[in-house]
Amino acid sequence: MIEKLLRPNIAALTPYSTARDEYSGPIGVFLDANESPYDNGCNRYPDPHQARLKARIGALKGIPAENLFLGNGSDEAIDLVFRLFCEPGRDNAVAIAPSYGMYTVAAAINDIAVRQVLLEEDFSLDTEKLLAAADDRTKVLFLCSPNNPSGNAFPKEQLLGIIRRFPGIVVIDEAYIDFSDKGSLVEEALARENLIVLQTLSKARAMAGLRIGLAISNPEIIQYMSMVKYPYNLSVAAMEKALALLEKPIDEEVAILKLERERLAALLPELPFVRTVFPSDANFLLVRVSDADGLYRFLLDRGIIVRNRNRVAGCAGCLRMTVGIPAENDALLNALKEYALS
Repeated sequence: MIEKLLRPNIAALTPYSTARDEYSGPIGVFLDANESPYDNGCNRYPDPHQARLKARIGALKGIPAENLFLGNGSDEAIDLVFRLFCEPGRDNAVAIAPSYGMYTVAAAINDIAVRQVLLEEDFSLDTEKLLAAADDRTKVLFLCSPNNPSGNAFPKEQLLGIIRRFPGIVVIDEAYIDFSDKGSLVEEALARENLIVLQTLSKARAMAGLRIGLAISNPEIIQYMSMVKYPYNLSVAAMEKALALLEKPIDEEVAILKLERERLAALLPELPFVRTVFPSDANFLLVRVSDADGLYRFLLDRGIIVRNRNRVAGCAGCLRMTVGIPAENDALLNALKEYALS
C-alpha cells in the first residue's frame, strides 16, 4: 500500500550513505569521514540512526526501534510527511482549524494546498465534514489530539473510525498526550499501514531546548522517513543530554501540572471578565475573555507572557495560558485579580 501512496521519485530514491552507514564496527582509527581528529567530545559525526537514544525511548514507551523515527522536533516529521506523500502543486492535505500552525506552514513550503475544516463551537470534530473535505488528490490528513490551541482530545473511537475510512495517510499529533487520560494511538500505529503518530520530548519530558520529536508508525513508513531525512539530523550534544534526562521520572511533575490545570480551570471562571474556560487534556487552558488584546497587554506589562489566540479561526477573544508551577500560576491569578479591579 505504501508504495502506491509515495511520490514516485521517493519510491525510487537511493538514499545518501554516510560513513557510519558503511562502517559501524568497534572504535578504530577513523579516517573515513573527513572529521577533525582532535577529540573534544563533538569532533565526530553523530550516529545517523540514533541507536542508543531510540533504544532508550523505545524501552520507556514499549516501541521497537524499527517503528520509531527521531527528528529535529516534530516539525521535521511533519515536513517529511509532505515530502514523502504529496506531489508539489498537485496534491492536497486536510487539517482541522484551529490547530497547530506548522501543518499549514510546512504544506506551503512544499507547495501543497491544505483544506482546513473548522471544528464545532465547542471544538468537537464532525467526522463527516472532515472526510467530505477530501478528494482523490488528498494524500494526508492531520489531526492534533489533544488539540492545540483548544486543548481537547478527540474520542479514540472517533479517531479510529477516521483512520479506517480515510484512504491516505493519517497523522495523529500527540504532543500533549502525557497530560491526557483519553489514551494514545501508539499501539495502533505499530500495526496499521496508514497511521503515523507524532510525539515529542518537548512537553512533559521538559526537553523543548533539545528539539527531539518522535514519529511512530509501521517499519516501512519509518524506513522511508529515515531515507529522506538529512543524514545527521540530531546532534551529539542533544542525544547525550536526552539520554541523561530520560533517566529522570516525570510522573510527579505531570501529576502536579494536571492538578494545577484543574485548579486554574476552577478559579478562572470566578473572574468577571472570563467568558469560557474550555476543557483541556493538555498542559494549557484556552480561555475566552471580554477583551483578549487588552488583557494580553496588561499581563505583558507585568512580565506574564501568555499566547494571544484572538485572531485564530474559532478562537475569537481567547488567550492560551500554559500551566506553570504553582508559584507561576499564583502570579497569573494575582495579576488577573488586579485586572478585574482596574
